[in-house]
Amino acid sequence: MVAIGPPRCASGFQEPGNSSGLNDISPSRVLILRKDPGRVKITVFGLTLSSSWGNGHATPYRAIIRALDRMGHKVHFFEKDVPYYSSRRDFDSCNYCELTLYPAWANVRERALSAAADSDVVITASFLPEGRRINDEILDLGHPLHIFYDLDTPVTLNSLRQGDVEYVDAAQIPAFDLVLSFTGGKALALLQDEYRARMVRPLYGCVDPDDYQRVMPVAKFQCDLSYMGTYSADRQAKVDSLLLEPSRRHPEKLFLLAGSLYPWNWEWPENVRRMEHVAPADHASFYSSSRLTLNITRGEMAANGWCPSGRFFEAAACATPLITDSWEGLDSFFDLESELRVVASAEDVEAALSSPDSELQSMAARARHRTLDEHTGNVRARQLLQYIEEARSVVNASMKKEVAQ
Repeated sequence: MVAIGPPRCASGFQEPGNSSGLNDISPSRVLILRKDPGRVKITVFGLTLSSSWGNGHATPYRAIIRALDRMGHKVHFFEKDVPYYSSRRDFDSCNYCELTLYPAWANVRERALSAAADSDVVITASFLPEGRRINDEILDLGHPLHIFYDLDTPVTLNSLRQGDVEYVDAAQIPAFDLVLSFTGGKALALLQDEYRARMVRPLYGCVDPDDYQRVMPVAKFQCDLSYMGTYSADRQAKVDSLLLEPSRRHPEKLFLLAGSLYPWNWEWPENVRRMEHVAPADHASFYSSSRLTLNITRGEMAANGWCPSGRFFEAAACATPLITDSWEGLDSFFDLESELRVVASAEDVEAALSSPDSELQSMAARARHRTLDEHTGNVRARQLLQYIEEARSVVNASMKKEVAQ
């Protein structure tokens, strides 16, 4: 057995009455045996590891994979080399996993399937280009444990209701041994009850404390209130009420918005500084230079609840005071009285801005302690390993039952 600890983060998930999935295991599967019981070999097919530009996938992937590498496990990440990310790439190789960039699935198919077949676990993920085709080919492999990791679960579920989704078909969901979700709550029940997922577990966002810690402020990032987030139409009303409106009311204060895809020809308040992208290497400086930072959740995610953005944990790890919009389950990740503040209006933001520094710093220190204890890449990696063991036990039990019969 792999040495792992118990999950330390609330899941927002109640165990179903019939969670074993024993009746859904394909008879073509083979008994899963590991060559080295102390290490797990994992192949991942995901949106991007190399670029953090305009997506929330790369940062948690990096934190979890780094932690797995430190534990002695081996990860191979396959990423399609798309122009949007190739021109905004943070790196094209790394020292904590093997990274393969490929121009098209046809070019890498043979190598990728060989790597997957030789792995203990294969993970495909949301927004994977040609994901449905890749899922079909991966699911045909008998040996590895099959996992689908959805980092955009409410978006996926809404899209499945409306029609086809490029990266997963509804009929593929029951074929996976384990479905992981970036959000908890009712999304987990929907995956199980409506889409017949065999086993569903939450794997939330996280932070790598080696990258995110308090550092000296940097002049270009210094502000009274910062917000980091890609433009999304469904949260723009909150950006206006929680960031832009307070900036209009307080021309003496400085505000900072960092994120891509905004229509920069808008008439922005003069005291709002704008940056299209902040490189991950500068995130700690960004947060450490903010007196307060704001989190705003995308509409589909907030409607589901149980959806902590990685930005939460990154800012908290840097001991930056957090203010955020509200959603169900928020209080399972942070104490709403002592570790962050919930804001619903410009007036709420103004109240936070007027708080004494000592009060804000005490709040930030408590949030940092909670984050380092419960929301790091190391914690998520151990949760992943525990979920893998649970799913492996179900598959092996089914195989042994078939052999006995």
